[in-house]
Amino acid sequence: MEPKFTVAGRISKPVEEVFKAVVEPGQLTQYFATGGASGRLEAGVEVAWNFHESTGACPVLVQEVAPNRKIVLQWEPEKDSATWTTVTMEFQPLDDGRTLVRITEFGWPSTPEGLSSSFVNCEGWTGMICAMKAWLEHDINLREGFYK
Repeated sequence: MEPKFTVAGRISKPVEEVFKAVVEPGQLTQYFATGGASGRLEAGVEVAWNFHESTGACPVLVQEVAPNRKIVLQWEPEKDSATWTTVTMEFQPLDDGRTLVRITEFGWPSTPEGLSSSFVNCEGWTGMICAMKAWLEHDINLREGFYK
């Protein structure tokens, strides 16, 4: 069985604002890719997300962008691992004005190492949603000083 997971969280902001926080590099670097994001997420482009507190720069290949609904990308979450995974981010507006963010990732080999890597990324994406919530709702950068 191939490792796969889905994490989700609700953010008290409109879907347009939450979606923009992911696709715009200037916003993404405020709570997630704190070492920098090289460009806007648009279908067919390659950008780099830099996590200076851990893995360094990761290449990100953007497969699909449906504004305010979905982003599909492939990336190499562990530098020089030769394993590329697929990440789907879905954004759903809720009746109360909040946005449900759902992130699914798959593509690791069915090995103990692949399973271990998927656990690390599951934790990472959960942290990303929490950090995005703190940033968008309260202007707090949860990653600052967290890893180093």
